Amino acid sequence: MSEKRVLLIIGGGVAAYKSLLLIRLLAKVGIKTTCIVTKAGEEFITPLSVGALSGERVFTDLFSLSDEAEMGHIELSRSADLIVVVPATADLMAKSANGFANDLASTTLLATDKRVLYVPSMNVRMWEHPATQKNLQTLKQRGALFVGPVEGDMACGEFGFGRMSEPETIADTVINTLAGDTHIDALKPQSLKGKHILITAGPTREPIDPVRYLSNNSSGKQGYALAQACIDLGANVSLVSGPVALTPPKGAHFIAVQTARDMLGACEAALPVDVFIAVAAVADWRPKTTGSKKIKKSKQAIPPLTLVENPDILKTIAHHKKRPPLVIGFAAETHNILPYAQAKLKRKNCDWMIANDVSGDVMGGDENTMILVTKDKIEHWTTQTKQNAAKQLATAIAKHIGT
Repeated sequence: MSEKRVLLIIGGGVAAYKSLLLIRLLAKVGIKTTCIVTKAGEEFITPLSVGALSGERVFTDLFSLSDEAEMGHIELSRSADLIVVVPATADLMAKSANGFANDLASTTLLATDKRVLYVPSMNVRMWEHPATQKNLQTLKQRGALFVGPVEGDMACGEFGFGRMSEPETIADTVINTLAGDTHIDALKPQSLKGKHILITAGPTREPIDPVRYLSNNSSGKQGYALAQACIDLGANVSLVSGPVALTPPKGAHFIAVQTARDMLGACEAALPVDVFIAVAAVADWRPKTTGSKKIKKSKQAIPPLTLVENPDILKTIAHHKKRPPLVIGFAAETHNILPYAQAKLKRKNCDWMIANDVSGDVMGGDENTMILVTKDKIEHWTTQTKQNAAKQLATAIAKHIGT
């Protein structure tokens, strides 16, 4: 992507602090940010901190003589490739939808000829109010893009839709938009509302003795990103995870497990669900016996390690009497990627199989290349961040459920 520039309008809300991380995330991929901070926004963050991260002057006042002598608000509104409003408060959305222009932010939004991405953040009652929903529809009809809000706990102590999306999700949406992806499926934040999705993530650990175990390199990043993407679309998500160094997504029903047998038990306990997605890299085998004490090194002989097969979680759920309507497996392969995935789809009785090449650093890295395999089609998806891959898969699920 050639150098792009975003005009970031920072509104007044508790979530304004997240805009600072967004600036850093965009800078990492070479996207420059020019920032406007509203008067209300200055109550939560300072222009000094914003300028320190963006490396550029921060604008706050519509009536700055040096700027307005050159129609500064017009220049600001048209020099960027994309305008991002974060947090997009109910006030900013109302002003923009109804053509108000009484400060620098609203005047810039009215004067722009560029696409605008709104990132709403407000109390759940404010979000659900008919006036806000009418403004939302008005802005969408004019071509505005939206990411979020998501469901979760709020600073006011309430719970519901109105919580701002996380900076990583916003950054991915900005990157996709600037790359020419204008459909932005985050326009429909509740497209999975009312659906229960069960996701497994991470590795399992199969103990040899109290201090040793068999495991693999799975980081859990793809499964956790998928859980977040489904939550962002309004789903009720149960995340069953092996041991990883990640924080569970807010709003997920999180179940931590260690072994494959633990994971299977947790999955069966979560049924029935609408969708099951087996992202976890489950150990195929476990030691037949586990030592109650640490096995000591001996000069005489290496202790034998006899393995037995672990339960097949994906196959078990796919044949379960409470089988979910949509069962999705992951085929992590190092060679013969597509043939193995097609065979696994049939063998495990899945509806979809996501094939991916893990011969490099995919299991611990930040990018993934997926192939969606079904009984009827094969779709090769581009190499992208695991967050973007998760959003693409979550979107495909939402479209499938809606058909």
